[in-house]
Amino acid sequence: MTEAVLSLGSNLGDRRAHLLAAVNQLGSHVTAISGVYETPPWGDTAQPAYLNVVLIVNDRSATARDWLERAQACETAEGRVRDPERRFGPRTLDVDVIAVRQNDGTPVISDDAELTLPHPRAHLRAFVLRPWFDLRPDDVLPGHGPIAALLDTPETTADLAAMSPRPDYSLESMK
Repeated sequence: MTEAVLSLGSNLGDRRAHLLAAVNQLGSHVTAISGVYETPPWGDTAQPAYLNVVLIVNDRSATARDWLERAQACETAEGRVRDPERRFGPRTLDVDVIAVRQNDGTPVISDDAELTLPHPRAHLRAFVLRPWFDLRPDDVLPGHGPIAALLDTPETTADLAAMSPRPDYSLESMK
């Protein structure tokens, strides 16, 4: 039923290995992998820098909820521990479902407490938008507009300037 945009981040342990493990776990469903970016932490700044990447994944039989379950399975496999006291704290692996499209291209919209689609803060996060733009510069974040335009807002320009491409951490060649 769907294609999804997933945002992956890691700032604990072997960051690249955690990202690569998620790519490998998602396997043949991964249709595109962005370049890797090193980014300062967002929200809670008292933690190490992140490595971030965006994946396009496709499974004609998957639902939006399936993508959430697969994302959480990747996190669990990499030892993700959720700290209820520190919402934006450090993590071995964070996999967010950013947007989901049905096979006909229609965006999936959800206000479910466990799976809000599109992701409610994606339009504010350069570390999501920039790698996504690299893969699909003409894409649109439902309810917010074109990715290119979202990268040129006061909310994202400072974060965008602080991001560093890390071609030495490429995941594409390791898949």
